[in-house]
Amino acid sequence: MKKIIMAAMASALFVQPTVAEQGADRTYIHAGRLLADPASGRVDTGKTIVVEGGKVAEIRDGYVGEGRVIDLRDAFVLPGLIDSHVHLTFESGPTSRLDAVTKSTTDQAFDGVVFARRTVEAGFTTVVDLGSETEAINALRDAIGTGKVVGPRIIAAGGVAAHGGHGDVHGYRQEIIDLFRSPTLCSGADDCARAVRLAVQQGADIIKTASTGGVMSNTAAGLGQQMSDAELVAIVDTAHRLGRKVAAHAHGTDGVNAALRAGVDSVEHGTYLDAESIRLFKAKDIYLVPTLLAGDTVTRQAEGASWMPEAVRAKARTVGPLMVDALRRAHEGGVRIAFGTDSAVSKHGENAREFALMTKAGMTPLDTIRSATVWGATHIGLEREIGSIAAGKAADIVAVRGDPLKDVAALETMAFVMKGGAVVRPAGD
Repeated sequence: MKKIIMAAMASALFVQPTVAEQGADRTYIHAGRLLADPASGRVDTGKTIVVEGGKVAEIRDGYVGEGRVIDLRDAFVLPGLIDSHVHLTFESGPTSRLDAVTKSTTDQAFDGVVFARRTVEAGFTTVVDLGSETEAINALRDAIGTGKVVGPRIIAAGGVAAHGGHGDVHGYRQEIIDLFRSPTLCSGADDCARAVRLAVQQGADIIKTASTGGVMSNTAAGLGQQMSDAELVAIVDTAHRLGRKVAAHAHGTDGVNAALRAGVDSVEHGTYLDAESIRLFKAKDIYLVPTLLAGDTVTRQAEGASWMPEAVRAKARTVGPLMVDALRRAHEGGVRIAFGTDSAVSKHGENAREFALMTKAGMTPLDTIRSATVWGATHIGLEREIGSIAAGKAADIVAVRGDPLKDVAALETMAFVMKGGAVVRPAGD
């Protein structure tokens, strides 16, 4: 009996890839409708995607191939999706404040195993984690990367934020704050450069900073600029010297524009962006990651979730309803958009709900898909590896019933998911 239990645990936590990584045999995916390159928007019919060694080997006309064949002739096939803003090792809820000081790093990593699986089964084969406990998210990233755990490809951030600002610990006794606050908090330009170097040394793939206050911080410190211009410049310059991109959480206009002037690679949220923001976004070729699902979630929670602290509730009531209009103005102004949800604020695995919210902001269904594929891949510097289905790229392939170019809600229910040649959600599940 003990052996049976141990085997079941191993099966649950260390699921091995099921397709190309277990052998050299080719897999043939018969695609009824195929959006291989969302940049073009062209939908082909009657194609076979040939997968070998975790990558796309070629795309052939017609339904060909013998041996391992996956029948998606009645489905709409497209590249694996990219969510450029998640937090995989936790999820907001009634026990969030207690969890923060009672769950160990190991607990958080195991929570991440569950949330990572939900995320990849929802069709998101790559994510950018912009704020989980460092040791936990790095361990999860590496376990997924070596095939020990099923989940999306993770770009893991190191957080660099201001003492007392968004990203610090709030709402506890001082000795608890001192115990749990991050060593990559900083004050002053030189100290912020130190914090970036430490974050990179700790394994960060990208740097996340917070130029303004945040909705989910348990403090009535507002949503305006909290890091100085000099601190932001030091963060960006140091990160770029070390080969890391910088994502800046920013709500207030002053903090959005300060981050843009400093040369960050993306602004997350951007709630109060203005005409000058749009000019700076375009002049510096910076992405906006709008996270509308987070705004929608906190708006609803502010009215019905008794566990939400009042300092958070007040900000949620104000910010949530504004985020769709911020994206509308940015998109109309020609700002580059990368898909991101801030999942953890919302539930993991429901990431695709963001698509419908983006269409409410005036984006076409095709452009929302581009934001989660080709645009998202370019945003994180992986356009040669992911974002489209093409020879030599990772075999990240998903399929849905219906036509997401007519109704993006079709993306909320996956009919098939493959990540790196491994089937995560078989056709027919």
